[in-house]
Amino acid sequence: MRVLGIETSCDETGIAVYDGARGLLAHAVYSQTEIHAEYGGVVPELASRDHVRKTLPLIRQVLDEAGLAKGELSGIAYTAGPGLIGALLVGAAIGRSLAWALGVPAIGVHHMEGHLLAPMLEEPAPEFPFIALLVSGGHTQLVEVTGVGRYRILGESLDDAAGEAFDKTAKILDLPYPGGPALARLAERGDPARYRFPRPMTDRPGLDFSFSGLKTFTLNCLREELARRPDPEQTRADIARAFEEAVVETLVIKCRRAVRETRCPRLVMAGGVSANRRLRERVERALAAEGARAYYPRPALCTDNGAMIAYAGWQRLRAGQVEPLAIVPRARWPMESLPPVA
Repeated sequence: MRVLGIETSCDETGIAVYDGARGLLAHAVYSQTEIHAEYGGVVPELASRDHVRKTLPLIRQVLDEAGLAKGELSGIAYTAGPGLIGALLVGAAIGRSLAWALGVPAIGVHHMEGHLLAPMLEEPAPEFPFIALLVSGGHTQLVEVTGVGRYRILGESLDDAAGEAFDKTAKILDLPYPGGPALARLAERGDPARYRFPRPMTDRPGLDFSFSGLKTFTLNCLREELARRPDPEQTRADIARAFEEAVVETLVIKCRRAVRETRCPRLVMAGGVSANRRLRERVERALAAEGARAYYPRPALCTDNGAMIAYAGWQRLRAGQVEPLAIVPRARWPMESLPPVA
């Protein structure tokens, strides 16, 4: 079964073809970074319009790279949520219409399920069951996964997600958009011994997260330090390092706690923040001490992409799950509500 995946949930247009026998045949991602950089964040209307311009040309490009004609596709998968409703409508309308024209089934995919299953595209792929740490711009969750569609939320962010906290803190530090990668680059020049920021919610039981207070702590620290220190550039780098260290250690502590509580020896990391080098190194060391192993996708498949949607769609289409003709995108969509795959 060959499945075309379409991802248009936010500010990246991702297209891919996944073949159940041959794996990932081709994929391409177009980022809207330049469009939104002027505004310091994603403008939903501009995102939707750009998806309209880019989705069909990218589909043609990916099919050419895969050496396939449209008639050789077995199904279409598109992101149905969660995300920006206008952006979701673009991919859903194109995907559902293309499936109808070709006479093949279509399936709406949960964006975070796509991230969660992305490590399955790598070798070796993790076996079920595993714990998943989903860290992106809009989500920070720890999920117990016993199979496709069999998810139990162990903990999640009560306010800002980790990626959102990175982006907002980058604005505080006057860094360009996209803020998360810019903050990580600045942190490389920072002195890790100069400041120690709090590790929120690690001094109490449970697996929930909270990063809003850490963002406020960073702002107050920056204001105080800039008022009395003569080297603002080094101060900003040191504060960026302290912030990154605090987020990374908080995530690591909760991951280690989840592995201990569930006694599961495998942990998957996915989502844009999972590409952070320091996070990967710390998680690997912490899990090794617990006799567990970490899995994650290649950096290109950590951010939003069509490959993860094609793969998640393939899993559900081959199990006989299909969407009716109605297009129902969802700005919010609890992952625990997804039906299991036999």
